Amino acid sequence: MTENARRDLPPLPPASGLGAVFARPKALAAICVVALTGLGWVALGVMYSGMDMWQALCRPLGASAWDANGLALVASMWAAMTLAMMLPSAAPMILTYAEIADTAARKGERIVSPFVLAGGYALIWLGFAAVATLAQVALTQAALIDSGMRSASGLFSGSIFIGAGVYQFSALKHACLKRCQHPFPFFFVNWATTPRGVFRLGVKQGIFCLGCCWAMMLVMFAVGVMNVIWMAGLGVAMTIEKMGTGKRFTYIIGSVLLAGGIAFVVLAFAAHWPPRAI
Repeated sequence: MTENARRDLPPLPPASGLGAVFARPKALAAICVVALTGLGWVALGVMYSGMDMWQALCRPLGASAWDANGLALVASMWAAMTLAMMLPSAAPMILTYAEIADTAARKGERIVSPFVLAGGYALIWLGFAAVATLAQVALTQAALIDSGMRSASGLFSGSIFIGAGVYQFSALKHACLKRCQHPFPFFFVNWATTPRGVFRLGVKQGIFCLGCCWAMMLVMFAVGVMNVIWMAGLGVAMTIEKMGTGKRFTYIIGSVLLAGGIAFVVLAFAAHWPPRAI
């Protein structure tokens, strides 16, 4: 079914019984996005307010060995970041599911809460958070990230920006972005009426979202893992990108990232120019 066909669906009578009490999907979807995003930002706010304590706790993690407490500390930070940054960008997908579920509820059909869909989506990004935690361990041990969780190398920062910028122009990026921008055909073809099936839909959509946004998420390694301004800016950019229908905004982001990466590299070389005589 096409987008036009969806808009042409005739209005249906209000639901009664369970459909009226439990299945107000659009309202539940809005609550889902706001609640989970708010949870992520509250957690980040608590972490940021205790930044001095966090840096003190993370400073020993620059050593050759990380303990379980250190890994749990950084993993919780990345988990909060992914909730705060990625759930707003999932709003179009969750609301599209809610729109279809709303039509099904009016017909008296069984539906599943959008929270289940969001749970499957969040699982993928929590997996990314775990991988990012391990990456931070490796980068810290390689002295590319300092104890304040900031990049210690202009060349390293530049390479991340350039890599993320190049990815914005790739075929894989646009294939995943198209799925994120137009989730209706995917839901219509793969519609499920059980919690397990809807959770699986969330997982699949989360994979598309990961394929779309992983490179921009890695920019946090370049600008500072706890840089709240960049968190908010990247989160807004990814949300706007998914709410669009074309590639222009994606290309603009890619161009900005490439320019920023080149600037990092130039400044890194300028800081060591002219070379010191041996």
